[in-house]
Amino acid sequence: MTSDEFDGAAWHKSTYSGSDNGCVERGQLRTGRQAVRDTKDRARGAVVFEPVPWQTFVNAVRSGALSL
Repeated sequence: MTSDEFDGAAWHKSTYSGSDNGCVERGQLRTGRQAVRDTKDRARGAVVFEPVPWQTFVNAVRSGALSL
């Protein structure tokens, strides 16, 4: 992965994030991959997921198979 992959990424703060700065953001990368980062320490970078594993995770959360 190159740093230019993040150029133009559309970042969205989690709706589960509270007001205590314990927030995460998800970014849609132009390659179709998804990135997750800590909003209070963006300089640390992001964890990047391929589309299929990301969608599997999202489906599991939505179905209640994962307890968050």
